[in-house]
Amino acid sequence: MINFGTTARPSDAGPPLIQLAGVTKSYDQGEVQVNALRGVELTIGRAELVAIIGPSGSGKSTLMHILGCLDQPTSGTFMLDGEDVSARSSFELAAIRNRKIGFVFQTTFCPRPRSCAMSSCPCSTAASPPPSGMTAPSKHWRASASGSGQGPGLRNSRAGNGNESRSRAIVMNPRLILTDEPTGNLDTRTGNKILQIFDEMHWAGHTIAIVTHDPRIAERCHRVMRIEDGAILLDARQKAV
Repeated sequence: MINFGTTARPSDAGPPLIQLAGVTKSYDQGEVQVNALRGVELTIGRAELVAIIGPSGSGKSTLMHILGCLDQPTSGTFMLDGEDVSARSSFELAAIRNRKIGFVFQTTFCPRPRSCAMSSCPCSTAASPPPSGMTAPSKHWRASASGSGQGPGLRNSRAGNGNESRSRAIVMNPRLILTDEPTGNLDTRTGNKILQIFDEMHWAGHTIAIVTHDPRIAERCHRVMRIEDGAILLDARQKAV
């Protein structure tokens, strides 16, 4: 069993970890402007476990790129851990990612968030370098993640580079973990192990946001948000399974 720190979830004292006010994101596609986010208002407290659901093209990926400091809003304010990161430079955003954010993607890293946000496919160019803060895990954690040492044992031949991003997100002990279909391409047993680890990290005080199409994952979360056409249409709290 991995020691994630205290087994009791800490209080939600202090400012919310995430605050978005009037956030928009637009992309110019030739003569057409695509409004991926439309005035999003969102607050996520510390130690929350949140599911983000919605149809393809709804703005889920764009929202995740904003929350992960992989992209900047066109307008509006984004406060992360009490710090305004709305207009930070690429260098500053990379430093913030390294300190505070862990990423788990379904397949491999997404080095071009802007282009991927405008397509229906996850970026799967394995030869491209990952964004700062999303390098491969240490040799020790590679052993743990493959099941050859202490750790959760996340061996799965179909998962490929996805296991590296899962391991990285865990071993760096970030305040915020952003996941996109974290159990995609995994068998049921291994997927359940991943979700159990997220449960433990959540109760240890980490904030976790999961983009998913799987209703079983959403049911495990204490809060579910549905986004459509770049706007949050539902924000409901529920008793997790």
